[in-house]
Amino acid sequence: MAQEQDSVKVNPLKEVVISDTKFAQSKEKSGKVIEVISAKDLEKKSGQSLATVLSQIAGIEINGNQSANGKNLGYYIRGGKNRQVLILIDGIPMTDASGISFEFDLRLLPIEQVEKIEIMKGAASTLYGTGAATGVINITLKKSAKKEIQGNAYVNIGSNNTSDNHHYNGHDFNQGLSVSGDVKKVNYFAGFNSTETKGMSQIAGENYEPDSFSRQNLLGKVGFKATNKFSLDFFGGYDKIKNDYDMTFDNTGFDDTDENVTTSEQIRFGFSPKYKYKKGEFVLNSGFTKITRDYNELNTFSNTTDNSVYSSRSIVLDGFNRYNFSKQLFFVLGANYQFDDMKSKTPFSTISNESTKFNIIDGYTTLVYNSDSGFNLNAGARLNNHSAYGNNFVYNINPSYNFKTSFPLKVLASYSTAFVTPSLYQLYSEYGNANLTPEKNATVEAGFETELVNKKVRLNAVAFFRNQTNAIDFYFNSSTFQAYYVNINGETKAKGVEASLNIAITSKLQLNGNYTFTQVDKALDRLIPKHKTNAALNFQPTSRTFLSVDYQYFDARYDAFFDGNTFGIVTTKLGSYQLVNALIKYELIKSGLTIFGAAANIFNKEFVETVGYSTRGRNFKLGLNIVL
Repeated sequence: MAQEQDSVKVNPLKEVVISDTKFAQSKEKSGKVIEVISAKDLEKKSGQSLATVLSQIAGIEINGNQSANGKNLGYYIRGGKNRQVLILIDGIPMTDASGISFEFDLRLLPIEQVEKIEIMKGAASTLYGTGAATGVINITLKKSAKKEIQGNAYVNIGSNNTSDNHHYNGHDFNQGLSVSGDVKKVNYFAGFNSTETKGMSQIAGENYEPDSFSRQNLLGKVGFKATNKFSLDFFGGYDKIKNDYDMTFDNTGFDDTDENVTTSEQIRFGFSPKYKYKKGEFVLNSGFTKITRDYNELNTFSNTTDNSVYSSRSIVLDGFNRYNFSKQLFFVLGANYQFDDMKSKTPFSTISNESTKFNIIDGYTTLVYNSDSGFNLNAGARLNNHSAYGNNFVYNINPSYNFKTSFPLKVLASYSTAFVTPSLYQLYSEYGNANLTPEKNATVEAGFETELVNKKVRLNAVAFFRNQTNAIDFYFNSSTFQAYYVNINGETKAKGVEASLNIAITSKLQLNGNYTFTQVDKALDRLIPKHKTNAALNFQPTSRTFLSVDYQYFDARYDAFFDGNTFGIVTTKLGSYQLVNALIKYELIKSGLTIFGAAANIFNKEFVETVGYSTRGRNFKLGLNIVL
């Protein structure tokens, strides 16, 4: 735990980020407020899931993170949902090409594999292409240790209860081990993680059977440093989740049965060569991903089990070069190729991958200028060529200025555009429409970032306005029973404010907090709290002891469900709620053995995240981590 001590000494504006240029530079030169979750920050969140940790960042809402583990997750940034939030893993854009909205399933990734996360909000298609309309979540997985060999193992066990269950049985098991090292020119990492959860039903209410969730993850990395200029990294991974699932109908659990089981399997591999030369650096990120989702579902009409299988393949090649004209000016030039296909077989239709595929070829460029006076500029453009719908052009301009005063102050502004391509399902399924065009977004933002009181107080705030056109929606005609995807005419808008405050009260006591205000048009207003607050008080009385108390406030939100009496959609208002969590950690053996205890929803508040689905009440977790 000694590493916690230096957290108040770090100047966050000197922290290195990569999300807004794809190359490392200090945050003070970035024209964005980029939220960074470091390895030290993750250590302060022991026992929490990746979705729960992300949901504590200003401007991010991960709906479902407080529900049963098998519950689908919804990602909301600046009024946009899953398909408008791009997730990167080690620089590779992650998608499920067989999904309706193309998004990546965060449930596949255990937080124990994560080394660092950067979150850049706003339209970012100039650098990252389709899907980066409201934000980019850039996840870096763990890397090799700096010595020849190091082992790590962890295990934790916790309860998994709703607020009306007080048995506190050990129903949540997490364990994993890894080995890594650096031997001369070769570095390596290999890890295995496993999760087993039971004891809680996805459906809210009494007399519903518990639903199980299991996950297994394998990750391997090998790096070879041929010379001081050239290196080559390889990765491979296998991820599998299997869980029971239930569905709600008329706001009730009409399909609560152990016959409903779904399995998702993901295979990933790729390589990334990097070459540094006198004036710059070239990087090629490449990856192949195959995802298969299998559903067994009880047919209540025939009393038989239906089977559906969805499978997709994705190939990404992203090569980009940074050329330094001078210490103040550099230029990023890149090209991206992406291929996706899918196939599915359900009781209602069969879709083959021969006819259900597309490819994307993009060229992009970014110019970055950092003057000695404090003025910075990031400007770029991207031309997207899609095999199904043609060309799309996006751009960004992002000036910022660092004032040379007694305290660091950066002011920033940006205007950026983005696009979201129709998915394969929306184009080619039985509900597909080959005439769909991309959703288009434009975001303008302005804000500041500063440090006060001898850098013991850090504050940032950003105001944004986002405009969306050509939104893709599902059309159903109850008279003719026609159903297909369409582009919606008109505009939808979102605006808001995101602010974060960090105070080092003493060298041992810190207060961190953030506030998010989001106001959206009625068409976007589902499961998005207008006001949301997160706060954490961290206390380290000794070099080996760490204590934390977290607080969250969620404002009232709107959700909708299908009404079987009227065959229409009913909108309902969900009440606000507050959660308090706590953590205590102690290092029994310095740099060797750490134990922790965590309590979630301490006051056992009953609340609703999504209509018809259960949420967690008071729960406890105990765990240990061993470094060898």
